[in-house]
Amino acid sequence: MSPEGDGTYLVTGGAGYVGSVVAAHLLAAGHRVTVLDDLSTGHRDAVPEGARFVEGRVQEASRELVAGHDAVLHFAAFSQVGESVTHPDRYWRNNVGGTLELLTAMRDANVRTLVFSSTAATYGEPAAVPVTEDAPTAPTNPYGATKLAVDHMIAGECAAHGLAAVSLRYFNVAGAYGRHGERHAPESHLIPLVLQVALGEREAISVHGEDYPTPDGTCVRDYIHVADLADAHLLALGAASPGEHLICNLGNGRGFSVREVVETVRKVTGHPVPETTGPRRPGDPAVLVASAERAHRLLGWRPRRPDLVSIVEDAWDFARHGAAARKRP
Repeated sequence: MSPEGDGTYLVTGGAGYVGSVVAAHLLAAGHRVTVLDDLSTGHRDAVPEGARFVEGRVQEASRELVAGHDAVLHFAAFSQVGESVTHPDRYWRNNVGGTLELLTAMRDANVRTLVFSSTAATYGEPAAVPVTEDAPTAPTNPYGATKLAVDHMIAGECAAHGLAAVSLRYFNVAGAYGRHGERHAPESHLIPLVLQVALGEREAISVHGEDYPTPDGTCVRDYIHVADLADAHLLALGAASPGEHLICNLGNGRGFSVREVVETVRKVTGHPVPETTGPRRPGDPAVLVASAERAHRLLGWRPRRPDLVSIVEDAWDFARHGAAARKRP
C-alpha cells in the first residue's frame, strides 16, 4: 500500500492535533478520508476540508462505518498524564476499551491494516538513551500503561487474525501545519506554554529543576515536528505486513533542553519570556530522546524539519492567528 495514490482511510481522532494533520496529509496525497471524532478534546474546525466527518466515539465504531476503508489510522485516545493518574478508569475504558471495539469492527468489516499512534511513555523512565524499541517497557502512569496494553492487544490481533499493524512511538510532538496546531485545554506542553508567555497570556514560564546532569542543567526532551510525524504515518501504511506488528520509535536525532526552547521562543518571537525556577518535579528524567534508526531503515523515514527554530516558527504562526481570532468581537 503506497502513501501516494487513491486509497480510502478512516482516521479516528482526526479532529485532534496529530490526527487532523495526518488527515490533511492523506488528502493532499490524493486519498479519501473519513474522520471519526467525538469532539471531546478535538475541534470541528480542525477537520480538513474534503474529509467526511462522523461525530462519534471510537467505542461506537461499527462494521458499517469501518467497511470500505483500506486501513485505519487510530489516534482517538485520552492523553493527559496527570489526568490519567487521578482518573485511571477513564483511560482504561476509553483507550483500551475503545480500541478493542475498533479492532472488532475492523475484523468484522475485513479491514486488515492499522497504524496506531502509540507513545514513548510506554518505556517509562528508560535506563539508557537514546531509547530503542528493545528497551524494557515500564510505564510510570496509567496513560502509558493503557497505550502499552493497546500495543499488546494489537500484537495479539495480528498473530490470531492476520492484522497488519504498525505502532509509532514518540515523545514530544510540536509545531503546526497550516491551520492545524496545538489547542489543549488545559495546556501542558512546553512550547505552546512558552508561546503563551510571549503572547502575554501567561506571566512567566516555570522551569522545574536547573540542576540536572545536562549541559545547561534543565531537562532535555525529544521534539518532533507534527508534519514529520504525519509523514511517518503515511509511510507506515506501506510498511504494514499481514500477521505482523511493527513497532517504530520516532525522534529528531537529538534532544533540546527547556532553556533551549525558551531561548528559541525569545529569538523567534522577539518577545521577552520571563521565567521562574523551582525544584525538580518527581519522576522527571534528565534526558528523554528516542532512537529512530528502525524507522529510518524500515519505513524510509527521516525528519525533514529537525531543527527547533522551524518547529517554534510554525507553532508561533499558529498561536498568533489563534490569539487574533480570540480577540475578535
